[in-house]
Amino acid sequence: MSVRVLIVDDQELFREAIALTLGRDPRIASVVAVPGGAEAIEHVRAHGVDVVLMDIRMPGIDGIAATREVLRMRPGARVIVLTTFDLDEYVYEAIRAGASGFLTKDVAPAELADAVIAVAAGNSAMSESATRALLGFVRGGAPIAASEALDVLSAREQDIARALATGASNEQIAQRLFLSENTVKTHVKAVLAKLGLPDRVHVVIWAYENGVLRPGA
Repeated sequence: MSVRVLIVDDQELFREAIALTLGRDPRIASVVAVPGGAEAIEHVRAHGVDVVLMDIRMPGIDGIAATREVLRMRPGARVIVLTTFDLDEYVYEAIRAGASGFLTKDVAPAELADAVIAVAAGNSAMSESATRALLGFVRGGAPIAASEALDVLSAREQDIARALATGASNEQIAQRLFLSENTVKTHVKAVLAKLGLPDRVHVVIWAYENGVLRPGA
């Protein structure tokens, strides 16, 4: 895999350091660093991108608005939020805008590179604990019948979707449903495709915002 990366951060020293680090990874084809949301949108419009590392709090067009516009222009792109803080309301809003997860800015270089590659392959950049913590920010809707919300899924896929909504890993789902991990992976791909969601993090948000599951369920 050869990945094109865009770094968006208003701190020059930080973005250049990250660019230098990622530029050494043979799995990454190119790295471009820009100082803000407007520049990010212009770069993506002109050149495209595979993965964007996006700061949240920036002057002008912030990371949430930039994430939304980047993914509108390039639906196949992936965004990882970079934050000084841990999961908070700003990060949650960026994930709702389409980001595939977040990393704190003190992340180890190897972990950052691995996250970029994982997200480019269609996975999310959030730990299981962070995915579960995400539920604290989700504004749940009224519970609705599975036949209304999940009618595009088979009975087994509905089980998988509900398990994903709890932040369970493939291994945990396999144990819970007495399936092999390869079978779970196949079902997860089908669930994402049928629901039109980019990754498993967005299954969490979808399930609770549509009332399929309730926080604490």
